[in-house]
Amino acid sequence: MFENLSNRLDEVFSNLRRRAKLSEQDVDFVLREIRLALLEADVHYSVVKKFTSQIKERAVGQVVSKALNPAQQIFKIVHEELVAILGEPASLNLNGAKPHVLLLVGLQGSGKTTAAAKIGAKLRSTGERVMLVAADPYRPAAIKQLQTLGEQISVPVFTEDGKKPPAVVADAYDLAKKNGTSVMIVDTAGRSQLDDQLMNELAEINKKVTANETLLVLDSMIGQEALPIAEGFRDSINLTGLVLTKMDGDARGGAAISIRSVTGVPIKFLGTGEGINGIEIYDPNRLASRILGMGDVMGLIERAEATVDQDLAEKQAERMLKGEFTLEDFAQQLKQVRKMGPFSQILEMLPGGLNKAAQNVDSQQAEREMIRTEAIINSMTKKERRNPDLLNASRRRRIASGSGTDVQDVNRLIKQFRESQKMLKRLKKTGMKGGLPTDLFR
Repeated sequence: MFENLSNRLDEVFSNLRRRAKLSEQDVDFVLREIRLALLEADVHYSVVKKFTSQIKERAVGQVVSKALNPAQQIFKIVHEELVAILGEPASLNLNGAKPHVLLLVGLQGSGKTTAAAKIGAKLRSTGERVMLVAADPYRPAAIKQLQTLGEQISVPVFTEDGKKPPAVVADAYDLAKKNGTSVMIVDTAGRSQLDDQLMNELAEINKKVTANETLLVLDSMIGQEALPIAEGFRDSINLTGLVLTKMDGDARGGAAISIRSVTGVPIKFLGTGEGINGIEIYDPNRLASRILGMGDVMGLIERAEATVDQDLAEKQAERMLKGEFTLEDFAQQLKQVRKMGPFSQILEMLPGGLNKAAQNVDSQQAEREMIRTEAIINSMTKKERRNPDLLNASRRRRIASGSGTDVQDVNRLIKQFRESQKMLKRLKKTGMKGGLPTDLFR
């Protein structure tokens, strides 16, 4: 997410750090570089113009803090102005009588159906009783896709054959009210372009039920094309929020920076991965920090809390402190790490210097190593995983053959595991407590 923009801005600030003082000409040069970086990232020109003029006014017109050097002053201003452009955070409106209705709208291919399931999973994890409604009878696979996703997240999906979407939504609302559902998420039909038929159907749905939120789902990969689409929906229906999908792809990210400023519609969610947990509540301060290479520690913690089995982690921690950590425990920890998402995304969320150091890590290679390690451990018997002393030469050849690896790979894993066991024993003797040794991930 925003990799190219982050790298360009990092170059700008790296040049600034070498200067003891900044003249007005220096500020102009920095602003020119920032302007180019933002335009290359597909940020709307009007937003870029406003952004850079605000920075210049503050950077030349006042001293930010005597405690900050020139580079830090400019960085602080850029961060604050970026947060201002990204807009205030806006939570979902779940007030009033239940069920609360979330209406997801958008063009075909924007990711509405997947977004409905992701939002449903997130709300369900907070204790809401969720129901998904399949109100797209026109795309053949839409209903089946939503049913599959509903099964995956253990959320019921309401469908009705032979009825128009407004009638389907009305019947779903009656059932949701009867069953005590707290949130009803409606996956509406899309079109290949904005048209009267689409808007009229959405208007008819709104006559049947009053939506707490009408969320426009936009594919961030389309860049500035997202702006007129958002404006078209905003001008036709009561749009209350935006969901930007595919923020983990090759998108240059300009839509996320521009869209709030241009349309005035708040962003509610960002889609950050293909997995059902690949969605984040929009937080402009944290997003600005990630754009500027400052990482997102809170996002990393939230992702870990959402995916890691806390009971299992506590049991493993106790075993480690007792010196009873086995290859079986290690395999379970690898699965927990992989559930958090692509390794590249985890590295991106590390703060400051760690983020920069992580850029030198081949994330794809690291993921391949984790998969290879997991395959090796899975090829062992339960006794072998719990007691690696059993692994003689013939057993190691069998494990290598079963996991599609070389004997050298098996030997290297066992060696690293032995070294980690020795380290744990030393930590136990000194009374220190810690987590999984980092050399296991090499």
